[in-house]
Amino acid sequence: MKKKQTITYKKAGVNIDEGDRFVDLIGPLVRKTFRPEVMTDIGMFGALFRLDIRKFRKPVLVSGTDGVGTKLKVAFMADRHDTVGIDLVAMCVNDILTSGAEPLFFLDYFATGRLRPEKAADVVKGIAAGCRDAGCALVGGETAEMPGFYEKGEYDLSGFAVGVVEQKSIIDGSKIRAGDAVIGLASSGVHSNGYSLVRKIFFEHKRMSVARYLPELKSTLGEELLKPTRIYVRAYHAVRDNIAVKGMAHITGGGIPGNLPRIFPCGLGAVINTRSWPVPPVFRLMRQLGNVPDRDMKRTFNMGIGFAMIVPGRDADKAITLLKKAGYRAFLIGQMEKGVDGVQYA
Repeated sequence: MKKKQTITYKKAGVNIDEGDRFVDLIGPLVRKTFRPEVMTDIGMFGALFRLDIRKFRKPVLVSGTDGVGTKLKVAFMADRHDTVGIDLVAMCVNDILTSGAEPLFFLDYFATGRLRPEKAADVVKGIAAGCRDAGCALVGGETAEMPGFYEKGEYDLSGFAVGVVEQKSIIDGSKIRAGDAVIGLASSGVHSNGYSLVRKIFFEHKRMSVARYLPELKSTLGEELLKPTRIYVRAYHAVRDNIAVKGMAHITGGGIPGNLPRIFPCGLGAVINTRSWPVPPVFRLMRQLGNVPDRDMKRTFNMGIGFAMIVPGRDADKAITLLKKAGYRAFLIGQMEKGVDGVQYA
């Protein structure tokens, strides 16, 4: 009699033992991000977080979610996975920061065809580093092993951040007035937006390798493109007690013209001086190699400005000084004016 074939979950492509080993690997990384308000360890069905109600009279929770996009493709090509987790945190916490929120906790979703614990742990290493930079706790997440769904060696990431702000301290742009200054904070490079165009230029059009050294960048292409997105939480903390920050914008996909106007009151726009900050070489190189129109560059990439703050004009120099002391390169890039539609470049 022919022996019946035994089919197990492992034979179907899901290895529970490897999942358990992954949790053991990331445990120490995750616990280093815990804030005092965290009440549960990893492995519970839900994460408990005790909001400090003595600190806030009318607390308002602010939430945000995002991913890393096709920048992950570059990580796969370079087989480097310890920086995209920082991108994941940055994309979420920078968004909720624009309301003046203090990031409290973060959750991640990691999905792959076949779980390789060491590689996945590298990703979580980056997530934990981003959480420590932002001052928020990595309280939980989901790891999904989905055989047949992803290409070999590939994975996807999503992140979820929750913060809190005192109701009277919410920053929504409503107090912005003509004459206010637009302060631009330098990006670390391309950040995590526009990578479909990035990959089209470098890898399809020019057929470059991530290992190729480019003198213009003073690094390999992979090293440049995998620079993690800058986190700006500490930048806001550096100025909030001394300057009235009226508006903030995270400069992501859409660039300055696609993001800054989201916080403008009706009837006001910004005049931006493009000569007021140095554009990183990677953007000039892409424009040259891909013959990319200037309008497309500005509406796709951050062009060297990853975050913007709007402050009273009289406080511009003070804000820049405080930001530089906190370790952020900052520039007076423009001012608010009546009758300007969105962003106008000068």
